[in-house]
Amino acid sequence: MADESPDDESVESPEDEDTAVETADDEAEPEPEARPMSRIRLGALVGSAVVVVLAGLAGWLGYLAYQSQSAERHRDMMLEAGRQAAFSLTNVGWETADADVQRVLDSAGGKFYDDFEKRAESYREVVKQVKSKSEGTITGSALESISDGQAKVLVSVTVKSSNAGVPEQAPQYWRMVLTVQENEGKAKVSELEFVE
Repeated sequence: MADESPDDESVESPEDEDTAVETADDEAEPEPEARPMSRIRLGALVGSAVVVVLAGLAGWLGYLAYQSQSAERHRDMMLEAGRQAAFSLTNVGWETADADVQRVLDSAGGKFYDDFEKRAESYREVVKQVKSKSEGTITGSALESISDGQAKVLVSVTVKSSNAGVPEQAPQYWRMVLTVQENEGKAKVSELEFVE
């Protein structure tokens, strides 16, 4: 072939070589590695995460305990209202008839209040006239059912009564189903049914 002339050859100058080497070095140079997380920092992060999880769990368990206690207090309030109404109904004396009847009205609400209030005056008069006295003892009670603001309370009562004509009669055993309703944080008996 023909002689190659120096013009055809590409000649690199020493400056070009340095630049090429520097460029290659720049490209080959790895980026600085991220420093590994120190054990102290890692421990602090893990510890913080554990604390956050435990705080959330404690908060949730506290909320559940509060709900449970609140429901239990509600059940107790409804049961106690039924027991108190049954006690008030079965403990009426001729000497204290006014206060006793008022105590029944104080524990009543709704339909039961309306019905009892209509008869309260005549009931008082009869109790005073025959010198009647009844003493009731709660022998058992339970919640039959409970829902939003209303409960059915079962109460059994032993009642000893006397009046001017018959000094003391044989005890009577009564069972009642009282419907208790909650209104503005107070529980009142709205219905009463005697059962056998």
